[in-house]
Amino acid sequence: MTDERPDPDALLAQVQRDEAAAQRGRLKIFFGANAGVGKTYAMLAAAHAARAQGRAVLVGVVETHGRADTEAVSRDLPRLALKDIAHQGRTLREFDLDAALAWGHAQPDGVLLLDELAHSNAPGSRHPKRWQDVHELLAAGVEVWSTLNVQHLESLNDVVGGITGIRVAETLPDKVFDEADEVVVVDLPPDELLQRLKEGKVYLPAQAERAAKHFFRKGNLLALRELALRRTADRVDDQMQAYRRERVDQGQGAVWPNRESLLACIGSAAAGDKVVRSAARLAGQLGVVWHAVHVETARQTDDATRTRVQRLLELAQSLGARTAVLSAPAVAPALIGYAREHNLARLVVGRRDQAWRWPGRPSLSEALNLLGDELDVLQVALPATTRAPQPAAPQAPRHALLTPQQLRGYAAAVLACGLATAVAMPLLPFIAPTNIAMLYLLNVVGVALKFGRAPAALAALLGVGAFDFAFVEPRWSFAVGDAQYLVTFAVLLIVGLVIGQLAAGLQAQARAARERERRVRGLYAMSRDLGGALLAEQVAQIGAQFLSAEFGVASAVLAPEPAAQAGREVLAVLPGATAAPDLGVAQWAYDRGQPAGLGTDTLPASACLMLPLSAPMRVRGVLAVAPRGDAGARRWSPEERQVLDTCAALLAISLERIHYIEVAQGSTLQIETERLRNSLLTAVSHDLRTPLAALVGLADALKLTPLSAAQADVADAMRRSALRMSALVANLLDMARLQAGGVQLNLQWLPLQEVVGSALASLDETLAGRDVAVELAPDLPLLHLDAVLIERVLVNLLENAAKYTPAGSPVTIKAGAQARAAGPGVEIDIIDTGAGLPAGREGQLFDKFERGERESATPGVGLGLAICKAIVQAHGGSISAHNRAAGGACFRIELPLGQPPA
Repeated sequence: MTDERPDPDALLAQVQRDEAAAQRGRLKIFFGANAGVGKTYAMLAAAHAARAQGRAVLVGVVETHGRADTEAVSRDLPRLALKDIAHQGRTLREFDLDAALAWGHAQPDGVLLLDELAHSNAPGSRHPKRWQDVHELLAAGVEVWSTLNVQHLESLNDVVGGITGIRVAETLPDKVFDEADEVVVVDLPPDELLQRLKEGKVYLPAQAERAAKHFFRKGNLLALRELALRRTADRVDDQMQAYRRERVDQGQGAVWPNRESLLACIGSAAAGDKVVRSAARLAGQLGVVWHAVHVETARQTDDATRTRVQRLLELAQSLGARTAVLSAPAVAPALIGYAREHNLARLVVGRRDQAWRWPGRPSLSEALNLLGDELDVLQVALPATTRAPQPAAPQAPRHALLTPQQLRGYAAAVLACGLATAVAMPLLPFIAPTNIAMLYLLNVVGVALKFGRAPAALAALLGVGAFDFAFVEPRWSFAVGDAQYLVTFAVLLIVGLVIGQLAAGLQAQARAARERERRVRGLYAMSRDLGGALLAEQVAQIGAQFLSAEFGVASAVLAPEPAAQAGREVLAVLPGATAAPDLGVAQWAYDRGQPAGLGTDTLPASACLMLPLSAPMRVRGVLAVAPRGDAGARRWSPEERQVLDTCAALLAISLERIHYIEVAQGSTLQIETERLRNSLLTAVSHDLRTPLAALVGLADALKLTPLSAAQADVADAMRRSALRMSALVANLLDMARLQAGGVQLNLQWLPLQEVVGSALASLDETLAGRDVAVELAPDLPLLHLDAVLIERVLVNLLENAAKYTPAGSPVTIKAGAQARAAGPGVEIDIIDTGAGLPAGREGQLFDKFERGERESATPGVGLGLAICKAIVQAHGGSISAHNRAAGGACFRIELPLGQPPA
């Protein structure tokens, strides 16, 4: 009889979760496939309904994007005033988190509307992401409603990018979506969405035309719609599973067949691979997940059976199954419990026609039908007699029928029966013979607990014989004078065999439990030691100690080190290794993030098993495990492989933690170095400006006096040098001000043609003798920019083109509209025909004091491009450089369009 009482620990955990949920605010997400399906409109309509029911509603942030229907429905709702944040000369308006918290405290039953959950906050805000603001609001008990598109989920970001060709920069962790209290799917067929886009209800006409050609293609919309619906279905399925685990007898209730799912029951028969392959084919046809489980009972003790089962589980895992090994006294109840815990509605078992079976003992399928009447049991026909495949190589002759362990067990059974007989002989005058039989039963229990089932059976047989021979009249013979003793013998034998069976089963389960406890204890000790490791070498040594103590194997940890000549990462063995791994196999496992080597399907001839150290951010290295002795004879059981994978995960997380500690230390040092350097530059630059201005003034004064030709040349050279030095000092001061945020942007709506013309006019002398081609698209919109600073960017880029290209070579300026994931923008290219940029260092050229050539006669200190980058980023844009296939370099500026004035 099973114990159906609820688990008190589970009940306590549920009460704690309910109390935490009661104190936490609710999160409701209006979820859609893409922009324009009506998420914001649906949220605002629901807010009006909540307000009609007497609830307080406040609009924190709502992005209408100029849509008339959305603006109309949001007009009557109270709004929270936005907060002004100053950043690099611009005033940005952002959500006021403190004001929202105060409102939530005053309105405990209110609803706060926050559009665009994946939005990135302006620099200087309390949190970099809006979903982090929502977390703080929820922790304070404020109910929040928000909107989200499927492409903003972190796990689907690369999938959406592959479909649409546009990588979305603003994402949020899937955990935020999964932990939402309610998700409302806002769906719209692609044809209707395209019609809305055409009518200008999604974007402004110019933006809508570009969107229809890129992101809003019908194929993209269909794929995104399927992703959104599937992701929502997965979330609902996870909620249903959690509900079953928490409230339906802790996962032991009836299976709910809401989704197709399979459980392949793997036995120890040699034909079990047919069950595995049949289940894999069925799962592939249905497109469902499937599990493969083997139940290990006390009867399965020989190594051949375990090896066969292990190979079947490896086959199932290679075919996509989730595998597990259960230890239980009976097979059918364990399978039913696993199916109910994981909500698996169909069981696949093997069926073999047997000529004879013990009376009253049901087959596995019959037992499953009796215990789980809500489950579907699919039977796969197996041959009537199956023999395990024989190895190709001849086996060595067996010199002994019994192993030393078996011999000790049988000898112990004989000695125990003799000892029980010797002890009972003096007691015969005082107790009845039937009571003496209890001593033999006790003997059976002891032998079963110590040596297993077969010695216990021998002890039961010997006990019956010894009892008959020594204590039943006529004594000292096997004859029986009273027929009633035959019943005693039969009961004694049956009870002894049953007790031996039960005791052996309990012993096997206790042994398995001890083994699991030992491994968990070892993993805990390892994780505790890794928490204090500060060097990668210490991580490798801790891993080697654990693997040696747990499995008796040698190991090595390989971590990447940069290979400058190849431009890629190669692996090197960390100190503390006890194995010599094959670097080629390890490199393959690292590059592809997949196991390789011994015991896998990739390079199995290797002497080591290579496990990639996959951390949350990236692969951090490879763990090489080398069995000692005959490597070919070593096979990892599923439980051992799980322990190895857990060990690899702990090592990977520790290596990543150490990496980020080093990054943080380097960043701190770099920040302090930059601060000191900026302070020095500012002080030196200010001290240099006065004498430089005096030098320029003296040179100008000399030109007003009569001078010889040689003296005039000297005065001109002095003036040019002073002006060049003054320009360098001005660059130093501008760089310091830009980094300190002391430059205020004077943003105005201007045509790009004016800025380009002004930059060219200021460089008449520098660009003299060059053919400058200006190719600006005729439909360029107005740009919201600081004309003086953007002109400075163009002047710096054009001066670079003049400095580093042959005299008389042409320069081209191109500009046109651009469709970006973050919104529409303008792309400006400065193209020359010079020698190009140093390969592999294109991005470094925008760093301070970085030049294309370390030693060059061309004047400059390497600040021009750094200033360009700072100015463009202050405008919310980006700047990059690359070499052209036809020769020369191209510097590209990308600026956002912004919202044009009415």
